[in-house]
Formats: sequence, C-alpha cells, structure tokens
Amino acid sequence: MRILIASQPIAGHVLPLREIARELARRGHELRWYTGRKFRPQVEAAGAVWEGFVHARDYDDANFDAAFPGRSARRGLAQLLFDLRHVFVGQMEGQFYDLRDLERRWRPDVVLADQTVGAALLREELGGPPVALLGVLPLGIASRDTAPFGLGLAPLGGAAGQLRNRALQVLTERVVFRGISAQLADLCTWLGLPARSFAPPVAPSLMLQPSVPRLEYLRRDLPPQVRFIGPLVLPAGEFTPPAWWNDILTAERPVVLVTQGTLATRPEQLLRPALAALADEDVLVVAAGVAPERLGPLPANARAAAFVPFTALLPHVAVSLTNGGYGGTVQALSHGVPCVVAGRSEDKAEVAARVAYSGAGLNLGTATPSPARIRAAVRRVLREPAFREQAGELGHELRQHDAPREAADWLETLGGKK
Repeated sequence: MRILIASQPIAGHVLPLREIARELARRGHELRWYTGRKFRPQVEAAGAVWEGFVHARDYDDANFDAAFPGRSARRGLAQLLFDLRHVFVGQMEGQFYDLRDLERRWRPDVVLADQTVGAALLREELGGPPVALLGVLPLGIASRDTAPFGLGLAPLGGAAGQLRNRALQVLTERVVFRGISAQLADLCTWLGLPARSFAPPVAPSLMLQPSVPRLEYLRRDLPPQVRFIGPLVLPAGEFTPPAWWNDILTAERPVVLVTQGTLATRPEQLLRPALAALADEDVLVVAAGVAPERLGPLPANARAAAFVPFTALLPHVAVSLTNGGYGGTVQALSHGVPCVVAGRSEDKAEVAARVAYSGAGLNLGTATPSPARIRAAVRRVLREPAFREQAGELGHELRQHDAPREAADWLETLGGKK
C-alpha cells in the first residue's frame, strides 16, 4: 500500500508520526513524507522518501519569527490566533497545491496527516485519497459537552455547563475566530468547495488520538471514527549519558524533571524560576531540553542537559514540572509520573487543564509562575499520594496500548488491506 504522510515541520508533529512510519515501513508499505527540509534525516531514517514544501513556505520550528515575524511577541490566545492565521490556515493553500501535485505524481492509497495539515482534508473532499488525521494536540473536536478548544476550560456539568459551552461556542465563532473563518471561507470558495467556519478538524474516515479516553473530557457526541491508540512514546535509542547520569540512577531523594519542550523554550519562563524555587529543597532537579550554558550557574542539587531521552529518564522521576507540551506530558503520565503544568501558549492551556481534571497533577494557570508557586506545587504533589495514584492508574491504562501497531492496523483497514 502507498501511504503519503504529511506534517508541519514541527518536532512535536513529526516525531510521533515517525514511530508510525517505522511500523508501516516494517510491514512493507511504500511511504512518502511531506514535511520541512529540517526533518529530512528523520523521515529517511524511518523508511520514507522525503518530499519537501514547494508552494508552501518551509520554516524552522526553532525560529518561527524568521518565517512569521511577530509571533514571539504574542502570548496565549493572541499567539494561537497568530498561528492559525499565518502558520496553519495561512499555509493551507500552498500545502493544498503541494499535496495535489504529489497525489497526481505518486497516487497514494491513503494519506496520514497531522491534524494541523487541513489541506489534506480539502484534497479528500475534491476526490483525493482517504485521510487519517493524527492528533498532535489534545482532542479539540467541538462538542456540546466541552468549552471551545484553546480556552483551557475544564467541563462544567449540568444545564449551566451546556449553557456556558453554547455561549462560548457562539462567542468564539462570531468574534474570536471570525477573521480566521473568513480567511478559510475565502480559500474554500477559491478552490471550489463550500465555505465553512473554522473549527478543529474532523476527518470523516479516521482520527487517531495518541492518548486514552481517561485523559480526555467525556463527549457524548464523540464521532465514532475517533480511535484512541495510546501514547506514541519515542524510544531512547543510543545516547551518551551525561557525566552526572549516575546521580539519577543512585538518587535517594525525589527527582524532579523540569522541561519546556521544543517550542516555548525561553528559560526565564519556567526553567530558571524552577531552579531557584527548588534550590534549597531535598530533591534532585534535572533541567532537560536546554543547553546548560543558557541557564547560568546551577544550584548544587541541579543537573542540566540539552538532551536526555525521556524513556530513559522518566522511570527515575517523581514529578514532572512542564510547560505542557502534549507529547511529553502524555509520555510522563505513561510512566505514572504526576505533572505540574505551567503553560498558556499553543495548546498548553488545554494540556494543563486535562492534567488537573484527571487528578494526575496541578495546573498553575500561567506560563510564568513565581518560584514560590512552583515550590508549593512540587511540595504538594510530593506530599499528597493521590496525585501519584491517579498518574499511576493513567499510566497503567496508557501502557496497555501499542500505538504504532494500532495506528498501522487502522490505516491498513482504511486502505482496504484488512
């Protein structure tokens, strides 16, 4: 079977797809992967042929401002709207033409796209191959049982909750996303498709969500094509342990992981306040994902590395202090590690809200918590066993899945092989 993979050139979108691609290649499927040049080595290592952006603008997820000036100056909802207008909906026309040309040249049987590549769904509407979407964000499908995606609001039960949700849906459609909807409607009209308002995408055939229902909000109107496949955990592979690695292996005090993921990486937001907050605590702090020289002198109880595989580190961690990257948070929970989440940009407010709603951690409600708030939150999670118990139960449920295998099975079904 010929499978075309399509993703934004963003690490948190590419790396989960890589694990599915490896499984598909192992099964003998032909793979081509449409994404940015930066990720060509990962694409080819997964067994796919790389296809680059032609009509769409390529960009580096480590420096969005180079391609999309002004993004870094925005926060929270303003940044989400900027991304929708410029990075996602704004790129849709170019990606549509790129996918059209690829489909004409190669004739794929199935397209597997990350959920932000909306052009794949437009191609399907115009007679292109069936599309499966992979959720690289928390499940954002509109529902009468949830607030609109992006606000970071947990469900509210009863008639009051339904009224709140309807009011917020109207507000977001008519005010918040009004400009985005007009932009999308113009594009659809230009392509000969019915105009529509912006909403989180729903693939008509298959949606793969790398999580479990327990980590999501209950939706009585959840589309039947949504399939929960469990976490797409990135393998540790071969890595050279840092010089301090034995400190982790032999630690007799709780290990606290602090990470800001791959997008919102300014250390003054979380990493430096966390190091200050925990400097006098009886814990061992690991600041991961940032070059140590960007942090300045480290407290005696802190270690830092630009890269440590979470698969190797998380079995030793007692608490994950994170800005709420979706993949990393689900991976921590799959190890039964409770989370303290401090994030508001991109989808991070939604991740934080789900962690708190599940009982497996705390939502600090800000991307820039004070050292005092961080210290109090970490102390509470370490002190109260309910957080670890809930995280442990979630981890057990997440570990029952084999996400690459399940995703490949569903894709083969979509393509008619099974």
